[in-house]
Amino acid sequence: METKEDWIKAGEIASKAREYGKSICKEGITYLELATKIETKIVELGGKVGFPVDISVNEIAAHASPFPDDVSVIKKGDVVKLDIGAHYNGYVADTACTIEVGTNNYKKLIEASEEALNNAINIVKIGTKLGDIGKVIQDTIIKFGFSPVKNLSGHGVAQWEIHTWPTVPNYDNNDKTELKRGMCIAIEPFATTGRGMIKDGKKCGVYSLVNLRPVRDSNARKLVEYIQNEYKTLPFHVRHLTKFPNANYLLRLLEREGVLMQYTQLPDVDNGIVSQTEHTIYIDDECVVITR
Repeated sequence: METKEDWIKAGEIASKAREYGKSICKEGITYLELATKIETKIVELGGKVGFPVDISVNEIAAHASPFPDDVSVIKKGDVVKLDIGAHYNGYVADTACTIEVGTNNYKKLIEASEEALNNAINIVKIGTKLGDIGKVIQDTIIKFGFSPVKNLSGHGVAQWEIHTWPTVPNYDNNDKTELKRGMCIAIEPFATTGRGMIKDGKKCGVYSLVNLRPVRDSNARKLVEYIQNEYKTLPFHVRHLTKFPNANYLLRLLEREGVLMQYTQLPDVDNGIVSQTEHTIYIDDECVVITR
């Protein structure tokens, strides 16, 4: 089963990169250095970056990845979500953890998303209903006194695709869809001190190819060709395009033409502090957790 083996290999790489990221996520390191070192580690371990490393701090739940000129520094007391993806032959493993830097004020919040993930994994098998996964996540986070983020969810993963069907809810949405053999899913509970909703924030420099269509600008065509060859439909960041000195202009052009989509940061609507934990699971008779 080459597909399963490739996912397991990707999972080994992503897990090691996550643990490495946790070890260097300390007061004083810049967001850019942290992201760059984790992405470099993924390559050193024999994989490729499945999506730009997200470094989402405090009230930002997800999709915050540093620009090339970002001088932001991790500070004491920050609640840092590291969301990391590695791929092997295009098979993506997606994993995340939360670190509180230098303080212990949000220990229970972090435990809430961690326990929610573990409890959800414990019920995963062929035939498990998606809504039941959401109920376990919701009940666990509420037990800790926090809210699950309802408009963020886990998801399926596939070769060269990081977000596919099915949606794996973080609350009981009564979805009767059953897990089937051969699925690969990412379960990612988010717990918040707010009411449990996020909104679109500012653009984050992460793009993906969404509509391959002719473009007139020759340099833009070269960039699209590079994206196709290097990333296919996987997300990438402007900081990865060092071969293109006019990358910002070309990205704006391609976004305007509808060829590329740029993601936004996802802050909590109440500015609540958010924790995130995530693993990727391959569904078969053993239900292999590939990002332990």
